[in-house]
Amino acid sequence: MHIRRAKEQDMVDIDRLLVQVNMVHHKGRPDLCKAGHKKYTDDQLRTLIHDDTRPIFVAVDESDHVLGYAFCIFQQHLHDNILTDIKTLYIDDLCVDEKIRGQHIGSALYEAVLQFARESGCYNVTLNVWSLNEPAMKFYEHCGLKPQKIGMETIL
Repeated sequence: MHIRRAKEQDMVDIDRLLVQVNMVHHKGRPDLCKAGHKKYTDDQLRTLIHDDTRPIFVAVDESDHVLGYAFCIFQQHLHDNILTDIKTLYIDDLCVDEKIRGQHIGSALYEAVLQFARESGCYNVTLNVWSLNEPAMKFYEHCGLKPQKIGMETIL
């Protein structure tokens, strides 16, 4: 397995994984997430692949087939009234193909993101995880992440 930046040739595989992620959210919150959809259109994904402020990493096998991905976004609040100017790498989405989970591909992707963040001068790496996704929460806790803030709701 090798981890590298995503390329346009990866889009079909990434699209398949985006649908898998959406289905986890749809099954947990069908009131919020539509079935069978993906987070980005092909045009949006193509743009993101070339955007250095939003790097996408893929784990690929020896045939260059995508096994998983990590979508990231650089964040920084320059000259904010209350927030410091730290540079953060936010993991917008991390997914490993549901057929091959448990083979440490997610851990390898996460470690690659951490290394990239260090090399990019980031202070921290952050992400959000849906409380309905207990396997993901356990995975992130195993990776050493701790809650930073909690989003709450009431349905009317």
